[in-house]
Amino acid sequence: MKKIERTQTGLRIEKRMLKVMKGLAEHLECSLAEVIEGMILHNFEGKSPFSENTLKKIAQLKEVYDLDLTAADAHGLSDEGEAK
Repeated sequence: MKKIERTQTGLRIEKRMLKVMKGLAEHLECSLAEVIEGMILHNFEGKSPFSENTLKKIAQLKEVYDLDLTAADAHGLSDEGEAK
């Protein structure tokens, strides 16, 4: 196991997305930070971080939390009340 140094950070994230991520972390029996780190490392290498079964679980969680955002929305999000 590689030794690393972690730092505390403030991260703003869409509310429903966070709920899905927390649900996924609970399902995978790991921390939210571990899920995010894994996603980042996989994406840095152009790889998908999730198995087919995990993607099915994510779809279920998205339905539960009414998360209708997709990758196509990634560059067009703004906070409520914020001018575009």
